[in-house]
Amino acid sequence: MPLPLPGTQLVHVGRQPIFDRTGDVVAYELLFRGSMDAVEAGRRDTYATSQVIVNTFTEFGIDEVVGDRTCFINLTREFLTGELVLPFGPEHVVLEVLETVTVDDEVVAGVTNLVTQGYRIALDDFVYGSGHERLLPLASYVKLDLLQGDLTHLDDIVAACRAYPDIQIVAEGLETTEHLALSNRYGFELRQGYVLSRPQVLTATSLTPSRLRRLELLGALTAPDTDLERILTIIAGDPALTIRVLRASNSAAVGATTKISSVRQAVVMLGVAHIRQWAMLMVVDDVAEATEVQMAEALTRARLCENVAGAFGAASDAAFMAGLITSVAAMLGLSPAAMAHQLPLSADIASALERGAGPLGQVLRVVNAYERGDLAEVAAAYVGDDLTGTVMDAMRWSRMAVQATQTAA
Repeated sequence: MPLPLPGTQLVHVGRQPIFDRTGDVVAYELLFRGSMDAVEAGRRDTYATSQVIVNTFTEFGIDEVVGDRTCFINLTREFLTGELVLPFGPEHVVLEVLETVTVDDEVVAGVTNLVTQGYRIALDDFVYGSGHERLLPLASYVKLDLLQGDLTHLDDIVAACRAYPDIQIVAEGLETTEHLALSNRYGFELRQGYVLSRPQVLTATSLTPSRLRRLELLGALTAPDTDLERILTIIAGDPALTIRVLRASNSAAVGATTKISSVRQAVVMLGVAHIRQWAMLMVVDDVAEATEVQMAEALTRARLCENVAGAFGAASDAAFMAGLITSVAAMLGLSPAAMAHQLPLSADIASALERGAGPLGQVLRVVNAYERGDLAEVAAAYVGDDLTGTVMDAMRWSRMAVQATQTAA
């Protein structure tokens, strides 16, 4: 397995297809995977669920993972009862109630609330008599394990499910042709298992967010008087948080419809409630910090782009965004164009990153030239104030930002 670059991590999501009777893929179940070569999930707890959600919606992007198909996501009790809030809407998502969840009045009330909001529910590894039958009136899918489940009462279980005409049955654990024949005999609508397709592990390189920044953001978001300026400062001061907020704003489940040209616009579009939900999940999905050196370098570049933007008639906040994105792309080993493709950027930022076009493209070229020591190109293109002083300002600003993080720790 390739090692991630310093300050980055490899993130993984397992994806197993769900087929209809004709053999077409109609959905994917998303599974926790701790590595790119992991065959089994290894854990099915709140941490695993949080990692699947965060990685799917903020690292890969839901469109990259499932396209226009439905995704099934396992949920633990904390999500079902509302103790942890789902930061995405009901479109294209099915919530699986794990068989390990004890179905009591609190769970029934929580699931009822989710269904009222438009979410579809699947009962995983359904066993009649376990208490999960209380959720049958709320379910859209019931999953029956034909490999490890008790098939001696299959007729009765299927009959109980068929009493609810809106329920579709998913036969899972299919590993033999006999399992397929059994699915056909009972007329199960959907099928899942190794005989049809094994899970695929999707892997991407990601910048590790700062634990402190996440906690600081969560504190700011949960304060009695929410301070939008402080929230903006925290997010803009951490490259990884910035990228995740941008990706979240582009999530089909969040419903973003416009393109983003600044961190402020992304925050306003998502709203404090959505960002609070993502921050809570990121705390659950705790990982190591990015290096302080990398953070300072990224912030220096972003600030430098912001400072020289006026000389080219470019918007300063858009220039900050463009500079930050190119820094993050370099950390991830991606081209700026590849990074731009993943984010909901305004046309001027996207064209600057993809083709070096427009005033923002000029900003990036001058900053690139300065960083590689090509002072002749800088002198030919930049007619603003002394760039050395501007660079020193950017370095001081980024150093203060990083020191503020260390002081708060």
